[in-house]
Amino acid sequence: MEIVGECIYNNPPVLVTPSKPTPKLALYLSNLDDQRLLHFPIQYIYVFTGTLDMDTLKVALSRVLVDYYPLAGRLRASNEHDGKLIIDCNSEGVLFAEGFLPGLTAGDFILGHAKPHKSWKKLLYKDEEQSFVCTPPLVVQVTHLSCGGTILCTAIAHCVSDAFGAAHFLRAWARAAMSEDSELAHPAVAPCHDRRALAPRCTPRIAFAHPEYTAASGGDDASAVAEASSRLFAPPLSPVSVTFTAEHVARLKKLYAPSASPLEQCTSFEALAAHVWRAWVRALDPPASLPIKLLFTMGIRRLVKPELSGGCYCGNGFVLACAESTAGQLAASAPDAARLVQETKQRVDDDYVRSVIDLLEVRRGCLPDLAATFTISSLTRQGLEDIDFGAGTPVHFGPLTSEVYCLFLPVIGDPRGATALVSVPQAAADSFERCCHDGLDDVDVEDKNQLPNIGDGMAS
Repeated sequence: MEIVGECIYNNPPVLVTPSKPTPKLALYLSNLDDQRLLHFPIQYIYVFTGTLDMDTLKVALSRVLVDYYPLAGRLRASNEHDGKLIIDCNSEGVLFAEGFLPGLTAGDFILGHAKPHKSWKKLLYKDEEQSFVCTPPLVVQVTHLSCGGTILCTAIAHCVSDAFGAAHFLRAWARAAMSEDSELAHPAVAPCHDRRALAPRCTPRIAFAHPEYTAASGGDDASAVAEASSRLFAPPLSPVSVTFTAEHVARLKKLYAPSASPLEQCTSFEALAAHVWRAWVRALDPPASLPIKLLFTMGIRRLVKPELSGGCYCGNGFVLACAESTAGQLAASAPDAARLVQETKQRVDDDYVRSVIDLLEVRRGCLPDLAATFTISSLTRQGLEDIDFGAGTPVHFGPLTSEVYCLFLPVIGDPRGATALVSVPQAAADSFERCCHDGLDDVDVEDKNQLPNIGDGMAS
């Protein structure tokens, strides 16, 4: 859905600072935080039919920043850590903009099926002259609509927080906005910002192959992969949004782990990830022998030893897990694809996570291997979709843009469903959508009895 017109700003943006003094320190970022992969903002959009009160939002934000003070700081390169990014916790403040967009209504997002368009970027204030590092870790814009509704957009620097940490903050902000009780501005469990639990070992020890960061070696094979993968992401790209209901997810679990399969059962995430990965390959139709990877984010808060701060760790608490196959093998067997996802998850433990951290220490600045690679990040278990800031629950929640990596998004009104959003080459968009629907035209009534949540600890 294209948004026409431009946002009207009657006043310049302001800086919202913590309402009380906060720690003044240079906050160390772990290697999982400060990897080049995460040098971009997590951008969310909320659409409400009601009106958000600006003063209430600002006062509530000021109160919660006392606990989430890194968001009011500034990123900078550290002299002590060879240029690694750190957060200068200086209470400089969050950039907060207010705009008005005539002609746009909250209902337009529902009628337009809420598929992101590049024009949506106008809903988030941006200083074109500022680099990623110079931009405040948190930028907020509230846009008033002609229907009386409101759009709230947030951009949180990904190297400061992952989706779990972002959700922790947003829920606290909403809770503060809904109550005048200052104590409710503080979360029941205080957020943990200390990243030292994920510091590299004194002598780095890379104990695993880590294909998620390994590109093909030189030679004819590398050239073939590069040539084929260039077609997998050939512009122009088109966003595709496919919603899987709870019944669809239950059906996929049966299709990907049939009774005759060695795979006795698979989780909702394993079935959905395998299905969308296969749909992508089938739609783009690369050579059958082409090596294909699946990267997916895997939450580690409960995997590392000791666990990260009782579930309130607000740094990046995930690593990339990597499944590998060939295009022909993926297209041929659904259970095999689910088995690969399942086995990949099982390999990720504390030793694996420590190995990733050490790899990122030794190979500072390395990037994941994205050639002929499908990437998935799940936002379905963060509780992001039903946050109420005082205007009721949103009628739409999602990312501000669609990218070549796939997001599993929550479905408002169907907590056990999921929407897959990803941009693919325009020529393959219709085929990808058809492949995603394969086998789901008719769902059994009994499927409704097997409806666990999507997610499996995934977060990014």
